[in-house]
Amino acid sequence: MRKSRTSDGLKVNVVAGTYVVLLGINYPRECCDGLMGFSVHRVAHDEDEAYYLKGTKTFTETDPGFVSGSQYSTREHPIQSFQWADYSAKPGARYTYTVTALKGTPQKLVPVAKSKVPVVTESPESGDHDVYFNRGTAASQEYGRRFGDRRPEEVPNNKAFEWLSRGIYEALEKFVSTCEPGRHALRIAAYEFHYYPFVQLLKTAVDRGVDVKVVYDARKSSPKEANERAIAEYGIETSCIPREEGKSYIAHNKFIVKSDNGTPVEAWTGGMNFSEGGIFGHSNVAHVIQDPAVAVTYHHYWEILAGDPKVASMKPEVEALSPLPDWPPERESTGVFSPRKTLDALSFYAELATGARDALFMTFAFGMHDLFKEVYRNCNAPLRFALMEKPTRPMKDGPEKDAEEQEIRNLRNMTENVFAVGNFIRTNAYDGWLAETLSGLNSYVRYIHNKFMLIDPLGRVPVVVTGSANFSDASTLQNDENMVVIRKNRRVADIYLGEYMRLFTHHAFRESLQWRNPDQPPKPLRTDAWWTDYFGDTDRSRRRRYFAQVKS
Repeated sequence: MRKSRTSDGLKVNVVAGTYVVLLGINYPRECCDGLMGFSVHRVAHDEDEAYYLKGTKTFTETDPGFVSGSQYSTREHPIQSFQWADYSAKPGARYTYTVTALKGTPQKLVPVAKSKVPVVTESPESGDHDVYFNRGTAASQEYGRRFGDRRPEEVPNNKAFEWLSRGIYEALEKFVSTCEPGRHALRIAAYEFHYYPFVQLLKTAVDRGVDVKVVYDARKSSPKEANERAIAEYGIETSCIPREEGKSYIAHNKFIVKSDNGTPVEAWTGGMNFSEGGIFGHSNVAHVIQDPAVAVTYHHYWEILAGDPKVASMKPEVEALSPLPDWPPERESTGVFSPRKTLDALSFYAELATGARDALFMTFAFGMHDLFKEVYRNCNAPLRFALMEKPTRPMKDGPEKDAEEQEIRNLRNMTENVFAVGNFIRTNAYDGWLAETLSGLNSYVRYIHNKFMLIDPLGRVPVVVTGSANFSDASTLQNDENMVVIRKNRRVADIYLGEYMRLFTHHAFRESLQWRNPDQPPKPLRTDAWWTDYFGDTDRSRRRRYFAQVKS
């Protein structure tokens, strides 16, 4: 849901996803002299609660001296930013946000403008798309506040896993457990297929008489060995088909097609592997499309995979099944499958990105392909976000890696581009933060596993590209992959944008700490003209204009 209100010159533009509510704020430059920041008050109508949201910085003059990791009311310690977010919202809930511009002094803050915006957050299971994001941030201040430095398995009653899941595994359980014998069938294509509770869930479904078939990656020892241990543990070998052809490639899909009385009706897709790390560790999305036309194409694709064809022989069939859509496409959602004979699909995504008019948001789990480096150099959009696992693809140290890192630095230096790289807080005696510990659930990709692109998500015609493929040569030419292109669905775009900014803000802040002198205390809230950077031709000004949806 999107709503905006303007009062006394103060505009607040609210974008409500499922668990995230984005606030874009605009206040005229001529009114900003003496501005100390903004307070954010939230009324949670369904819970009959009202309070000021909290931030992490204080004024030196009124610092209460709380312990590391504390948070402070924005009424006494306002936010000094024109873009903020509430990450504690609940799905399908009614809220009213009141943003107040404050002047005066730290000791006596004075309200000078106020705007109030009522919104209802989205429910994951609404419309023809169900969208679930896991927490994806085990190394976080909130995890530390809740569970300390304990690994998830050390926390009693499965509470850490429940918090990390954030509804994604519960949705998967429901997707399977609601299947009725003699009526529903499941066709699964899996790369990592070794989260034991999920395999057990499928075994229970099989025993109930549900028709279940799984194509799993058996091309390399990893994840083949772990997959086959799980399959043997629960005795579901007869329901499983190894994908063995093409030993140097990977069967990288993570989708499920559900059929009802022989007709495919919905497809579960996204970047989440069916493994402990995929579900509870690094960031992932699961996306259920309740569109029979899309489900049918996914089912046909599964049937191709189930024959375990050689890569070269299946490419023409895959391209015939999922030709690149004409633009604009006739349908809202279109599946695009791999492997393919050429890089046309990757070029198609790059062309969509280049055509962004207002903003572009992309994730990169394995470095940035040259096509997208060119996008970030020349795209028309004045604001371009990139969220990366690492600055480069996996490479050995040396001149080639140095050159690629320099390319990324050059892109980051462009005003239009705002990048963040995965990281976590390694605390010290001065910084005022809780130490963060990685969950240990992922050893290779530790932070950003998502594979999606948002083009003009706040526009009238947003585009979301999401699935299992990593915007790379291998994902297009060699691996078994699936993507879906979704056009003109604002609800889906709002959910994805909120989650993108949650992850981006989380990692951008942690990355910034690596550049700070560890012997210096953190910067407090400012009493000077902190807001000047949010006007003129700066990256912060572009962010203010975009999220507040103003022209200047």
